[in-house]
Amino acid sequence: MKIKYLFLGFIMLASCTPKSPIKPDESAPLGVQQAAALWTEQDGSQADFDQLVADYYCQTDSERVALFESLSTIFENVYQSADMLTVELLRPTLLTNANDPQSPDWIMSGYSPLAHFSDDMFANKLAFITIINFPHYSLEEKNTLGKNWTRQEWAMARMGDIFTTRVPAEVNTRMAQALAEAENYIADYNIYMGNLRTEDGRQLWPAEKVLLSHWNLRDELKSLYQSDNLESRGRNREMQEMIYQIMLRIVNQTIPQEAINNPDFVWEPYSSATTASEPYTRYGRILNIAHAYFSEDAYCPSTPNGITRNFEEGVEIPAAELDSLFRALVGSKQVSNVAAIISDRLERDLRPYDIWYDGFKARASLNEDELTTQTRQLYPNAEAFATDMPRLLTQMGFTTEEALQIASHIAVEPARGSGHAWPCLGRKENARLRTRIAPTGMDYKGYNIAVHEFGHCVEQVMDMYFIDHYMLSGVPNTAYTEASAFLWQQRDLELMPGGTKQTANGDEVLDQFWSMYEIMGVSLVDMTMWQWIYAHPDATPQQLCEATQQIAKDIWNAYYEPVLGEHDCMLLAIYSHMVNAPMYLPNYPLGHIVQFQLEEHLAHYTTQQEFAQEYARIYRLGRLTPKQWMIEAVGEAPSIDPILRATDKICAEIQNR
Repeated sequence: MKIKYLFLGFIMLASCTPKSPIKPDESAPLGVQQAAALWTEQDGSQADFDQLVADYYCQTDSERVALFESLSTIFENVYQSADMLTVELLRPTLLTNANDPQSPDWIMSGYSPLAHFSDDMFANKLAFITIINFPHYSLEEKNTLGKNWTRQEWAMARMGDIFTTRVPAEVNTRMAQALAEAENYIADYNIYMGNLRTEDGRQLWPAEKVLLSHWNLRDELKSLYQSDNLESRGRNREMQEMIYQIMLRIVNQTIPQEAINNPDFVWEPYSSATTASEPYTRYGRILNIAHAYFSEDAYCPSTPNGITRNFEEGVEIPAAELDSLFRALVGSKQVSNVAAIISDRLERDLRPYDIWYDGFKARASLNEDELTTQTRQLYPNAEAFATDMPRLLTQMGFTTEEALQIASHIAVEPARGSGHAWPCLGRKENARLRTRIAPTGMDYKGYNIAVHEFGHCVEQVMDMYFIDHYMLSGVPNTAYTEASAFLWQQRDLELMPGGTKQTANGDEVLDQFWSMYEIMGVSLVDMTMWQWIYAHPDATPQQLCEATQQIAKDIWNAYYEPVLGEHDCMLLAIYSHMVNAPMYLPNYPLGHIVQFQLEEHLAHYTTQQEFAQEYARIYRLGRLTPKQWMIEAVGEAPSIDPILRATDKICAEIQNR
């Protein structure tokens, strides 16, 4: 997960403003009109505005380019300096190699160094100088006009996205605090698996097994598809069923409060014994973020709610378009065909948790304990993974010089949570790979996640240190960095010492399709939940809990019950992202779509060296719009058609064997 894009939201956009007291001249340049609309009485009179335009509007292209370069340097220095401060302030709460967090650390985890940045830039008029010379273009205009823009024109258009609106500093601070509280809540949501008991009192996991919700619970469930005999298969299913029950109790908030992050509480997930449940804390955290959004809404007449701002300004794909895209896949005929293949391989009817079936992956036939033995030897600590990064890069096809250069800009740090990538916001700091490492070393699950985060970091370095314009640094949205992370994660076994390229047999296509099917349903729940929140702004945590359950049930009944069974299942609401990363989840299925199209394109590059060079070309495109980036990368806009065609082909081949 590229957690830093949540932080970037406070950097790359300000927000709205009360009605302007001056009237823009409709014949004036677009930027001047936009600046006039943001001018307030506190900024000065009409004469003051006219004088600012006379003094600072660039009359020639050379003047405009010089101003662009100057502002680019200023913004890079401001953003990366604030980011470096944030990194240090969050070190105790996010990393395990720091001192145990104290009360001041938790307080400062919600501090945003850039909360006053927008106010300050409008007060000193630098925001207005930027706006009058670098106007903001709508998404439709970028997709239409951008086809003919030069790289510099694209970079100037992105500069025009910085000050589109005005939100007061106290409102930005409220959002930062709400996000930090949600992140801290999720980072400590551990389940001590050794404390679980079956209905007849048996302990299924070793005492030292601790799993973070939802990530580790899900990954543990996925690992249990591996079994060598009937006895282990039966035990694994029993363990999967128990994890499933825990997940349901997290969603409906019947999980005992004492079971969360408590090494001493022993409990039976199936029991209905009276124990104090978690008091709707999960949904209270979501509503805290929602109320922060509501505070922003008052200042945003052109984007009147957080949903619109997230998708049309952040993702740059309207929510309705994504909703239709996701429903088209989860409701496709290919779903039942792939489900039949899974049922045949498992030799049983499918259960709801088979949404995470992991048998299509190349590692599915391998013993995870043996893989863990290898990864623990390779990576006893974060430093060992950092030392090995140049080898990982050369194994992917980069030259030794390129590998050393890229790796030099990535820091590896042990995370308290499941792990994430924290990108650099300037060329004087490193991208940061955070991953969870036990005292016994990095287990295979941790290695798999670390490779995923490494894929983020390579992209982050590529489109920062190797980009032609700072204002184009980054990717169109988080889905596009997720695509890079998926590309690397899928090759985790190849990247182990002595690893070889896996022979394609079609299973990798089915794995990607099934992953899309799963995460698109989760995303639909997340998106629909936020629509409900905006329709019920005064909802209580309990009401949101009940509504979210019903939303999850409705989507399950429509698209998942026909193949996975169990009416009114609410499993799709388990993801922790719904709590600590508002409306982030749709980036994952979009990332899978982008990844699949990239994989089809990159398959034409037959050597590792060619692969690496084409990957580098693509991720140096930078922050174009999602549509334009894909057209320049692979020749077509984001689409589910390629994965549907490929899935049809593989299913037909399996049926004809």
